[in-house]
Amino acid sequence: MKKAIFTLAIGDNPMYKAALKTFQQYADKVGADLIISEELHYKINIENPKYSASPAWPEKLYTAELLKLYDRVLYLDADILVTPWAKDIFEEYQDLETVYMFDEGRHLDRTLAISQINEALGPITNWNEINGKQSYYNFGMFLVSKNCKLFEKASLEGMQLVCNNVKFYDQTYINYTIQKHDIPNVCVDKEFNRMEFLGFEGYKEASFIHYAGRGYRIKCPSREIRYIHDYIEMYGQSFSAQQQKQLKLDAWNLFIKNLKRKSNVPEFLLHLLGKPTIGRKWL
Repeated sequence: MKKAIFTLAIGDNPMYKAALKTFQQYADKVGADLIISEELHYKINIENPKYSASPAWPEKLYTAELLKLYDRVLYLDADILVTPWAKDIFEEYQDLETVYMFDEGRHLDRTLAISQINEALGPITNWNEINGKQSYYNFGMFLVSKNCKLFEKASLEGMQLVCNNVKFYDQTYINYTIQKHDIPNVCVDKEFNRMEFLGFEGYKEASFIHYAGRGYRIKCPSREIRYIHDYIEMYGQSFSAQQQKQLKLDAWNLFIKNLKRKSNVPEFLLHLLGKPTIGRKWL
């Protein structure tokens, strides 16, 4: 059975570079090919969106093309860290007609996004509920197989209809597609998409740590810095002290660059003020 791990990584974010190394190690471990989209295959027209909306989000639709070549595809966002002790998700979840994702709707209220897409594309009155909460999968990780119909039903045209007016448009659209077409779906264990809202205790024990949103930023200036800190803690024995130092510096420089863009304070001044205080712990 041919297996692929698929991700989108555009740009020189040090977190992405580290993530790809963990993905490759995991791919070797589970006998899969690593497929990286470094450019976009789909063009979507985003104009004056009501919420944050990236033109890169439809790239996950490329899974449909990969399923012509592979029997099973695992998609991972490039802000996920696959730990050295990660379990083989292909072995854990084997039904070939089912899409496997983590149901964040069991923990977060996603009724706004669901109501928005119901209004945009037509109501689904029997939206699945778990313990009184509407099912709503996180789209940052999914496992799908050739026999599953999800990516036969999902389309760029569908995303175009909702990208400017629906919150988390790609994720919400996929959830709508699952519900509308009654695609078999199963919630994976939280260890395969461990996110900050689930708490900090024991998060490093997970198989896939997802640094979405704030990304475990407690007492840390950015999610990229936190990611690199955790990455070095788990994989540091495989590269030199100088390489570790450079990784930390790259993450710090990205933090300063983003802070400069938000504050308009010159980068040299941010470095001057930040390194003796915040940077001392992380560099």
